[in-house]
Amino acid sequence: MASTDPKPFNIIIALFPGVTQLDFTGPHQVLARLPGAKITAASLEGGEIEAEGLVFARMPKLSSIDAHKVDVLLVPGGLGTGQAVENAAFIAEIRRLAEHARYITSVCTGSLILGAAGLLKGKRAATHWAWRDTLPLYGAIPDDARVVRDGNIFTGGGVTAGIDFALTLVAEIVGPEAAQATQLGLEYAPAPPFNSGRPELAPPEVLALVKGRYKERVDEVDAAARKAATV
Repeated sequence: MASTDPKPFNIIIALFPGVTQLDFTGPHQVLARLPGAKITAASLEGGEIEAEGLVFARMPKLSSIDAHKVDVLLVPGGLGTGQAVENAAFIAEIRRLAEHARYITSVCTGSLILGAAGLLKGKRAATHWAWRDTLPLYGAIPDDARVVRDGNIFTGGGVTAGIDFALTLVAEIVGPEAAQATQLGLEYAPAPPFNSGRPELAPPEVLALVKGRYKERVDEVDAAARKAATV
């Protein structure tokens, strides 16, 4: 008798030092409910990656992943994005894994990593609002939507947008009803205590405060992008 188990649906999450954990753990929670989902978090060196105090261990190396079997490539962002886009070996692995991927995706500043790999030229893409102006350095077209699709490329905005992105991808793969069922199962019904989750909504003094906190990292990633654009 033939097996009734669904064909494995391979989702590869490419991690790097300084990654933001919610950028990938949020989507992971959603995508893990896809039929046949097999999610592998991998990094350039394998072993352990620390994400803001949480340690993710026993990861394989990206080079061990068979690119021909990748259904979804997910690249999260984080404060280590600047170093990631300058890591030629890491970017080469992103490019290799994306070559045959059914869907190429990112959350937050992960889109800048896709850009550094040459995957966003002429494509609309989202990223964290503070880094939106960096996208054109990679030939991408910035879009301020929370989730952006351009062909087989799905990109999410900053951090929490990863959950919205993942539900959008689930709807694409198995249909809106299944995505809504997943949303209900996770009781995902955002009702934030403050209406300051986007720069155009936040009070001016809060926006100035956050911009000040991010300035050094924004400048770092911008400089890395400009360097990469000249190579």
